[in-house]
Order: sequence, then C-alpha cells, then structure tokens
Amino acid sequence: MKKVLKKTGKVIGITLAAIIGFLAVLCIITLIWGFVQQSRGNVYNTLPETPKDFVPAVRLVVFTDTHNENENVADAIDTAYELFDNDKTYKGVDGFFCLGDISSIGGKNDYIAYNEVLEAHVRKDTPCITIHGNHEFKQKNDYYDYFKSVFGYEPNDVYEINGFSCIAFSGECSLTEWTFTPKSLKWLDGKIDEAESKANGKPIFVFQHPHPWGTVYGSTVWGDPQINVVLNGHTSVVDFSGHSHFPLNDPRSINQASYTAVGCGAMARFELDINGIVGQHPDGYEDAAQMCVVEADNDGSVRLRGYDLLSDTYFCDYYIDDVNNKDEFAYTYKNMKAHDEEPVFSPDAKATAYKNADGEWVLSFDEAKPSEGYIVHEYKVVIKDENGKKVFSKNFINDYYIIDEDNTADLRIGADTLESGKKYTVTVRAESAYHYYSKPIELSFTAQ
Repeated sequence: MKKVLKKTGKVIGITLAAIIGFLAVLCIITLIWGFVQQSRGNVYNTLPETPKDFVPAVRLVVFTDTHNENENVADAIDTAYELFDNDKTYKGVDGFFCLGDISSIGGKNDYIAYNEVLEAHVRKDTPCITIHGNHEFKQKNDYYDYFKSVFGYEPNDVYEINGFSCIAFSGECSLTEWTFTPKSLKWLDGKIDEAESKANGKPIFVFQHPHPWGTVYGSTVWGDPQINVVLNGHTSVVDFSGHSHFPLNDPRSINQASYTAVGCGAMARFELDINGIVGQHPDGYEDAAQMCVVEADNDGSVRLRGYDLLSDTYFCDYYIDDVNNKDEFAYTYKNMKAHDEEPVFSPDAKATAYKNADGEWVLSFDEAKPSEGYIVHEYKVVIKDENGKKVFSKNFINDYYIIDEDNTADLRIGADTLESGKKYTVTVRAESAYHYYSKPIELSFTAQ
C-alpha cells in the first residue's frame, strides 16, 4: 500500500511540475510577445480622424457573445436599421455578423430561440450570418447538424457583400471546445488568398469567435494562437472576434500589428482583468450590450465605431486610411500608448462613505478624467483612520464599460471596514488603460 501511495504521489508531483512548467513557459512567451507588440510601429503626432468626405461603399454590424440574451439581439438589429435607414452619407445596413456563443450549452432549443428573433427582426434583403462559438462546440457530436438544420447554411463560408469579401470562420471542434483543426485553418488561409487576389485594394473582413492571441485586450488568455499563424501574413485583413467578453470601449480592443484586429465586446455580461488577472466581474458587469459598426470604401479605408445599446451612444470611433499600408498603421500598442496620458482629478474632488441596503460600506468619490478617447481602467484605494492607521487597501476596476452620466466611482468596501461618525482619509490613484497613473489625491470624509 505504501508503494502504491508513493507511486501515486510521484505521478501527482510530476503532473504538477509539468503544469507549473507549462504555465511558466506560457508566461515567458506572453511577456516576450508583449514586448514585441509594444515595440512595433511608429508614433504619430495625432490619431486618425474620419474625414468629412468619407463615403462608405459597405456597412456591416457585428455583435458577439449573446448567450441567450436574445432581447439584446433584437435591439441591435432594430437599432441598426433606425440609425441608418435615413443616413445622409450612406443609407442602410448591408449585413449583420454574429461571432458566436449564441448559447451557453449549445442545445438545439437555443439555436431555435435565437433564430426566431432573427426571422422576426432581420429584413429579408439583409444577410445575417452567425458562426460557432466555443459554447456551441459543447455539443461535440451535434453542433454541425444543429447549425445546418436551424440556419440552413454552412458555418464556414465566404460572402460577397457589395464587392467586399466577408469570411465567416467557425472552424471545427478539435481537442478543446475552442481550438481549430489544421483542415479548417488551411481552409481559412486559402479563402483569404482567394479574397486578396480580387480585392483590388479593398479590405478583407474575417469573422471568428476567439481573439487572435496576443492582439486585442483579453487575447492573451481568451485568444487562439493558431489563428495568428494564418492571419499574420495578410495585412489587408480586418479581423473581428469575441469570446473574452472584454469591453470594446477599452482602447486596447483595436490592435494593428501585421493586420487589424478588433475585439467586439459582448452582448451578455462583461469580463475584465485587474493586474493581468482575468475573470473579474465588477459591479454592473451584466449591463453588456455592445455592437460594432463597420464601414469601408473601395480604396481601403475603414471606419469602426462602437455602439452601446443600453445608452444608445457611440463610444469609440476609429478610422484607418488604408488597411493595405502596414507602415502607417496608427492603432499599434506603441502609438496608442503614446497618445494616452495620466488621468486627472478635479481640484474640488470629494469623497463620501455610506452603508447600502445590504449593510455594506460604499466609498464614493469624484472620478478622474482620462485623456480624450481613453479610459480610467482602475483605481488604487487606501483608507486610513484619524491616527493614520491603514484600515483598507484594494485596487478596483472602474465602471467605464457602463455608459452613463454618473461621474462618481462607487466602490463596495465591506461591512466592517468603517465606523459611523468617524473621520477617515482616502488616498486614490487612477490608472489608465496603458498604465499611466494619476497623481495621488487625499480626500477626507466622515463615515455616515
């Protein structure tokens, strides 16, 4: 028995060592890739702005990760038509693309419920293409049959819309529910080659579920490195992905290394990271309903706008003058960081603390202002009592993913942190997306 236990313990030890070794190698690769990404490209005096004479030749609407939130799908479709039915520059919507995870379990009933919404809201003359996400792959033996029987088209196909090649890439279920087979990757590479041969300067649009690894915000954990191998040699590609649920209004959700990658947020639940640790679900994370409006002309210019369906507001606007000119890519990590700045607190910023209905203390203070077009990603908070003793310290994710007019940060800090009637001092530093820190401010308050 002792020998068996000893042998079992040895196997477990070897397994743990292998796992730790793999994670260490992954961390090293991630760091190296991060340094490579951050050093690429040029720094320009200004970021691009959409010229007033830009007239698109195609308009597409992209959304992702709906997870049975079909009312948001209906809202996205109806809102797109309302926005563009009478657009003075370019009228109409030429196509909708959903990047997968329409379900949480991949069951056929979820396909049917989602498709019923499409049939009720999408006009017959508008293509609406959905691809597989990893949650559809949970039904490993049936995902393809469900897809074909409900939607009636192939999960991997190319659509010519107004002369633009739009490649819908679901891949095939492989070793895990979100990796792709060599056969499917070869198919994607061949279709991009075909599209390039007739593009004549136009961008090539690729739609798939997981991010290309190491590109947009969230991709180092929720990305697939296999896709990079295919896309890296195709400068004219504009790639749209989801899977991470990381917000589109984080400026890191667009990235131009060797092609243009766009992370399209989510229509059901956000996820974020703090200090590189993913899986963060701060207050309000369920208020997710973002879509991406894509416009392009025949000369290689592309405009990308993020739209929040809950507030009916555009929250970002990116313009690429020529997707074929890699040397002038403006949305590199290096250039985007160069235009970010440290957030700034107002000189008259104030703080308060009160107990909410659940009996938990809530610290509220006036938010710092980020650089225009950028965000405050998180706050570093330290609270001390009247004697200078630290009673609380934590980093909090800012609720920049919620588009509203509330200019205060409200942070839950626990039920026993403060005492009513006592005076405290809070020190706050704001951190931007590209890790610029504000000057620390000290605010005094009395716990209510």
